Amino acid sequence: MSQYFSIHPDNPQQRLVCQVADIVRRGGVVVYPTDSVYALGCHIGDKQALERIRTIRRVDKNHNFTLLCRDLSELASYARVDNRVFRVLKANTPGPFTFILPASSEVPKRLMHPKRKTVGIRVPDSAIAQALLNELGEPMMTVTLIMPGDEYPLTDPYDIRQSIETQVDAIIDGGYCGLEPTTVVDMTGDQPEMRRQGMGDFAQI
Repeated sequence: MSQYFSIHPDNPQQRLVCQVADIVRRGGVVVYPTDSVYALGCHIGDKQALERIRTIRRVDKNHNFTLLCRDLSELASYARVDNRVFRVLKANTPGPFTFILPASSEVPKRLMHPKRKTVGIRVPDSAIAQALLNELGEPMMTVTLIMPGDEYPLTDPYDIRQSIETQVDAIIDGGYCGLEPTTVVDMTGDQPEMRRQGMGDFAQI
């Protein structure tokens, strides 16, 4: 049975954030809100937790996870970014975008695209997500909380609790989230290329 935390979306209670971070460090899988949708997250180095998330989502080993980072300086440790790309990232983070970038050697191989050696990286504009990342002091592995067979993510913390409380270790209730996931932008070519239209406005890239 998971632990349930009601955390204020604008002023997260640090005491509760610390408890969730401890669960992540111990190998737990957590549900948390972002600036777009609810997501599943776990420790960056925990292979077992990653497999648990794959089981919940019923996705195979080829499904791409995202690294959730605090800011651009942390992002730069996990991706190779030139000046052109950096300007785009600076103008659009934090926000509802996931950027596909060339992975650095710091990225666990299981998170890379096996052929392209790329990684999806995101900086959320969410007080709860940022508080959790700050407490952890490192990125989280993450994926959108869409249940098998569903077209849209779960948005209501009550529904999330009813659906998967026996499969995760913590659920953060930060209020309702939206239905649109992030806009995915591939930054590995000469020009940005949209891979998925979501909440972010690609026209501003």
